Amino acid sequence: MKRVYSIAIDGPAGAGKSTVAKGVAERLGIVYVDTGAMYRAIGLKTLRLGIPSDDEKAVEPILDSTSVTIEFKDGAQHIFLDGEDVTGLIRTQDVSNAASKVSAIPAVRYKLVELQRKLAEGTSLAMDGRDIGNYVLPNAEYKFFVTASPEQRASRRYRELKEKGRLNGMTFNELYLEMVERDRRDSGRECMPLKKAPDAVLVDTTYLTIEESIQAVLRYIV
Repeated sequence: MKRVYSIAIDGPAGAGKSTVAKGVAERLGIVYVDTGAMYRAIGLKTLRLGIPSDDEKAVEPILDSTSVTIEFKDGAQHIFLDGEDVTGLIRTQDVSNAASKVSAIPAVRYKLVELQRKLAEGTSLAMDGRDIGNYVLPNAEYKFFVTASPEQRASRRYRELKEKGRLNGMTFNELYLEMVERDRRDSGRECMPLKKAPDAVLVDTTYLTIEESIQAVLRYIV
């Protein structure tokens, strides 16, 4: 009988949680779900509509008519916003900031958490985000909190955006300050804040390579 895995991986931006979750899923032959991409999709919609991403009264009315779905093609996750594949459009810093702001709105979180839980029903997966272990999958068999120093996280994100040509003139200092502000916003929101689940294993990737980070998680699973 094939084993069913339920793995929750949380952590702040730039800690490597998505890379680790994806690597773990590949090694175990299970589905990888990046929940942050779902918030990015809604963040993208607010930018397109020209409404403030942190304005609850402006964002709530668009939710009923907003569709966010995940499909898996050739093993890769694709995010669809209102039927459009926006996978390649949601990785800019502007969308990242918008995602952090809309994620603080309770109605947005309730809508997406419901979708995320449905994805997990009867499916072997590694799901990453900021509220997975505490709220989305509180009964997950394995829980991890992946983090790193703010400086290291900002450095990683800066290199990533530079390699992809998405810095848009942003300096490292500006990116660092934005990341610190996002940490404050994600950890301080009232609804489902970013925090380590009491039963989660802490994995600090500050001085670890990608492979070492993946192995640090796998050693608790296999």
